Amino acid sequence: MLNQSNIVLGFYEVSKGGITGTFVDLRLLFTAALKANATALIMLHNHPSGKILPSPSDRLITKKVKEAGIVLDIKVIDHLIITPESYYSFADNDYL
Repeated sequence: MLNQSNIVLGFYEVSKGGITGTFVDLRLLFTAALKANATALIMLHNHPSGKILPSPSDRLITKKVKEAGIVLDIKVIDHLIITPESYYSFADNDYL
């Protein structure tokens, strides 16, 4: 969660996944962002498999968070997928 100057206000763990996936509750995510007075978010999750490309579920949650953020005036700056070897940035790949 970031302020208007992109200074980190805090971190919020939305979900801990299982072996094959996880669930993100947008209400919990944005409740935390609103309580922190955040004006922007950067999402981050890992792919233990090492596969760097986003899954259809990754793309869907990014779209949902971005759309909810527009309504609440909280910008999604990026969604990062990290692996032990590399990372994928939705922003760098023109998905946001």
